[in-house]
Amino acid sequence: MSSYPKTDRLMQRGADFLGSETAILCGAMSWVSERNLVSAISNAGGFGVIACGAMTPELLETEIAETQKLTDKPFGVNLITMHPQLFDLIEVCDKAGVSHVVLAGGIPPKGSVEAIKGGANPAKVICFAPTLALAKKLLRSGADALVIEGMEAGGHIGPVSTSVLAQEMLPELAEDHIIFVAGGIGRGQAIAGYLEMGAAGVQLGTRFACASESIAHPDFKKAFFRANARDAVASVQVDARLPVIPVRALKNKGTEEFTAKQREVAGTLDREEIAMEEAQLQIEHYWAGALRRAVIDGDVENGSLMAGQSVGMLKAEEPVADIIQKLMAQSEEALSRR
Repeated sequence: MSSYPKTDRLMQRGADFLGSETAILCGAMSWVSERNLVSAISNAGGFGVIACGAMTPELLETEIAETQKLTDKPFGVNLITMHPQLFDLIEVCDKAGVSHVVLAGGIPPKGSVEAIKGGANPAKVICFAPTLALAKKLLRSGADALVIEGMEAGGHIGPVSTSVLAQEMLPELAEDHIIFVAGGIGRGQAIAGYLEMGAAGVQLGTRFACASESIAHPDFKKAFFRANARDAVASVQVDARLPVIPVRALKNKGTEEFTAKQREVAGTLDREEIAMEEAQLQIEHYWAGALRRAVIDGDVENGSLMAGQSVGMLKAEEPVADIIQKLMAQSEEALSRR
């Protein structure tokens, strides 16, 4: 890689923590963040993260092994905290010697952080923190690093923008802790700004979704290239009893179908046919299926086109190495102008 002294200096803590050349993580995108994209990002100096999503332990074991055949660089695994086999998945990561585990989708259940850090191959734990109070609690509970992700991001989102979260949390936490910023980042100039505010690095998802190495269907990628920022909208919650985390995706028939799915699940709750936890799992499985239809099958009308608002900056397929170099060069240029 080329040399970017100012950016490298500000990213040093994050890069040392990840074991990568740059402190640029790829957000875990179900069906997209698999062996090909993850290994390409790690090989190009970034830090790839496998999206476990709804995988069984056996599937995750295979995915990790296949990724390890394609790269000898570090990469992480993203686990959903509400997965019914979470502790089995943690064991798979431990046996495979995965260096970093990202816990997403809610507060880590009791014992999960300890299981990750206390196995035969102790791993670093990265958690998502939507508020300052929760960030402090997660750090006290053993998280080694945090991702603060704003509502501009694709997929599951919180209610607050990246710029506000960064202003609120970085001055409080960044001096003593490793904090990565995510959500709506599409250019290196934004990376430079967050690094100057104290971030140890950044996480991008949408920017990598349409990389040459991404296995996403050509029609999925074309939908991204056609889209503007305003096309990436957050889903609506239809029933107050069903605490559905909003999901940001490109508007299509699939976003309407999700509203219908929520009504259906709410009906089963009304009739007391399922418990709340099962209702939430049904919603998660819906997203996994809808996402697969779009990413793998190319059904861009009925599938879920999860995308962040930075999607308007994507215009063409590019190799991962070019994306990372471009981001680093843009950041360096911005810092040099200061």
